Amino acid sequence: MAGTTTDVIIIGAGPVGENVADRIVSGGLSAVIVEAELVGGECSYWACMPTKALLRDAAALRAVRQLPGAAAAVTGGLDVDAVLERRDRFASDWNDDGQVAWLRQAGIGVVRGRGRISAPRTVEVTGRDGTVSTITARHAVVVATGTSAAVPPIPGLADAAPWTSREAVSVKKIPERLAIIGGGVVGTEMATAFSALGAFVTLIARDGVLPRVEPYAAEHVVASLQSSGVQVMAGTSPTGVTRDPSGTVQITLAGGEVISADEVLVATGRRPNTGNLGLEQFGLPDSGWLEVDETLRVTAPGGHVPDGGWLYAAGDVNGRALLTHQGKYQARAAGDVIVARATGAPVEDFAWGRHAATADLLAVPQVIFTDPEIASAGLTLAAAADAGLRVRSVEYDLGSVAGASLHADGYAGRAGIVINEDTNTIVGFTAVGSDVAELVHAATIAIAGEVPLDRLWHAVPAYPTMSELWLRLLETAGR
Repeated sequence: MAGTTTDVIIIGAGPVGENVADRIVSGGLSAVIVEAELVGGECSYWACMPTKALLRDAAALRAVRQLPGAAAAVTGGLDVDAVLERRDRFASDWNDDGQVAWLRQAGIGVVRGRGRISAPRTVEVTGRDGTVSTITARHAVVVATGTSAAVPPIPGLADAAPWTSREAVSVKKIPERLAIIGGGVVGTEMATAFSALGAFVTLIARDGVLPRVEPYAAEHVVASLQSSGVQVMAGTSPTGVTRDPSGTVQITLAGGEVISADEVLVATGRRPNTGNLGLEQFGLPDSGWLEVDETLRVTAPGGHVPDGGWLYAAGDVNGRALLTHQGKYQARAAGDVIVARATGAPVEDFAWGRHAATADLLAVPQVIFTDPEIASAGLTLAAAADAGLRVRSVEYDLGSVAGASLHADGYAGRAGIVINEDTNTIVGFTAVGSDVAELVHAATIAIAGEVPLDRLWHAVPAYPTMSELWLRLLETAGR
């Protein structure tokens, strides 16, 4: 590939990079992807797909046990080996041949190695054997390198061989005792999974459990974790970690208490994979988040676009919304706008335009696959108030909805909407309960479409489904 020229170079072949390349090629340009690890990225092998495979069997078993007739057919517990084997299938046994074949079939070039931007529109690739090749782009370079787990500087932690999400998701044997540092999405999902798979889990959550979701949703998850045997320790943090000769991890907390575990998982956030990319030569921070405009074009400190406007950043690496589906949404916008600028087509960079990632700010959906699930879209009440909106919240007992009571005996859950009083539209939605994930897209449409409550009243939910929740929320809101 030495001396190769293409229209667009994408560094990073995760779902974001793949989607950028697909839009580029579909738009009539050529694209080459550079990847140092597995084509398919974090989501395919260490995040979205394998984590949900770890969680799904236990969720199905819980659902069966909530129905008396079906529960009578259950005679045993989870087959852990079968769960792990299914997880392996969803991770393609950590082999990317299938995804590489798809890229090549789509007409997208693939170069193995670590990419570094050496000059405007130029990327040097160091292969696994140390050879260096150069690729030049006619139009754009897109950084889609994602993020890695951040390991906090707790004394002794790095030397104690901690797990990150990668080791947890690819585990071959369930430890008897697992300590998790961090009470966010990864921490709570892995606490749910490993507890169901037989581990005694201690969750250490300095800032509380799921502090960024609506409080009522977090409370349901905490209660469920505790009822399943998870030791939840909120409001405290480790001051030191050691691993003794027997392999046991000792975690000393701020109050002096010591937690013993066989393994410790660090789930305290993510850091951008931007180190050694050559960004500093363009006035950009090395190893920092890449700020972008609404078309995903990188901006230097102060908001100006580096000369030529040829550099883009899509997905987690720009810090806008660290979710695979939002990264793929950004990828579509970035790929399409690069084609538009290259061909002289109109650029729709206004709010909600084809080439603007407006939803990152106002209509981000997310599902947290804990027990119970949390489905959300848009802003929480606190975030809306912080944004200066005049809002009120409306909540409803999800277990009182006919569809939920049919779904499971003793169904417990809650849902709420955040209403913008000035526009009479919904700007936020949160539901917590079993199998609420499928409720979230209706909320996303209502928020992204800025549907007035007066019109939403005419969107009649089918009976008896959990979607009847929408009618109850509107009635509670005063419609």
